Amino acid sequence: MTNKTDQELITSLQNGNESAMDVLFHRHYSSICRSVYRILKDSNLSEDIAQEVFLGLWKKREKLKITTSVQAYLKRAAVNKSLNFIRDQKVKFDDEEKMPVLSNNQSTTQQQLEADDLQKLINDSIDLLPEKCRLVFTLSRFEEMSYQEIANELNISIKTVENQISKALKFLRKALRQDE
Repeated sequence: MTNKTDQELITSLQNGNESAMDVLFHRHYSSICRSVYRILKDSNLSEDIAQEVFLGLWKKREKLKITTSVQAYLKRAAVNKSLNFIRDQKVKFDDEEKMPVLSNNQSTTQQQLEADDLQKLINDSIDLLPEKCRLVFTLSRFEEMSYQEIANELNISIKTVENQISKALKFLRKALRQDE
């Protein structure tokens, strides 16, 4: 079974062959963990998400239609799961440490509610970005990756990274202006 190509293994997997799943797992697990780690910077979490990717592969096995390489398919699934994890954890927009600290007597419930509303609007707006744009923006702003690192990670040009960041910022500015 280990001498089969990935595509042959996927065909076997679609027929419910568990050993095909084992071979795919052993063949790609470490590279998927590395892909997730580049985004989340947490080795335990990277392993958990990589395992979720393979669990998802098993659950979807009968309906799988992979048009790219299996490696690319798994890597894309891992990146998407990582971004969804970031979104679900309500990662704060920009550095919270740089925000002005209000003393207790200045802080009001109204201010906190307004800040919470703004954060929700920002998070919701980021979620509305097209997938590639959201991915590039998230890697840049939340993972603090350089444009070159993002380009290398996603196999795209730096110009594409710049365009996606610009598109995301324009979209977010527009979304925030509409709320005023």
